[in-house]
Amino acid sequence: MGGAIEWLSSHGVEASRVEGAPDALVLPAGKTLPKPLAAEGLVEIQDAGSQRIAPLLDMEPGMRVIDACAGAGGKALHLAALMESKGEIVAMDISTAKLSELRRRATRAGTRVIRTEMWREDSLKRYAGWADRVLIDAPCSGLGTLRRQPDLKWRLTAPSLEKTKRLQRRMLDHYPELLRPGGKFVYATCSVLASENGGQLRNLVERDSRRVIEEELTVSPAETGWDGFFAARLG
Repeated sequence: MGGAIEWLSSHGVEASRVEGAPDALVLPAGKTLPKPLAAEGLVEIQDAGSQRIAPLLDMEPGMRVIDACAGAGGKALHLAALMESKGEIVAMDISTAKLSELRRRATRAGTRVIRTEMWREDSLKRYAGWADRVLIDAPCSGLGTLRRQPDLKWRLTAPSLEKTKRLQRRMLDHYPELLRPGGKFVYATCSVLASENGGQLRNLVERDSRRVIEEELTVSPAETGWDGFFAARLG
């Protein structure tokens, strides 16, 4: 990161490191990135809290990784960088538009290890036992992002939250089957609700004795000024 700071400084931008997010740099308020950086895929704009998730997977170059809810690919691109673009990342989602954006960003970044795939009913069967690591960046209430989306307070309802939690439980029951023996997965949300986070994992461990919580991470918006996140790695 020192080289990046020096490069930015030579272009008139004084960036600084972000404590707790080793792959992140922050610019002074009102400053914008030099256009070549973004155009050439040398940087991605991402909340520092979100950047805490990918390293928790504890990957090594050459591994097979499934990003089961990849969206537009912010975390998939971070995974590729951490793997030094060696290995294979299958990025899945139910949105064709988001996967199209992911492909555009991956091409711009020059990484060739990310393969996008629409999530289908037979995806679990086709990839069963295939992956060394699985990232489940689960659908959630999004309450960790209230600083950016204050309207969530009025849009979230008790029935919609219960529906989301049922989906989270199904994902936790089935997505780990994508792992090879000895593989690990990370469950993550951008929620601050215990019922979507640790509560879900405690229930999973009670249902499935094979699952062991190895490490947990909580990012507090109040303490950091970042988006709020919860994540845990399980074996």
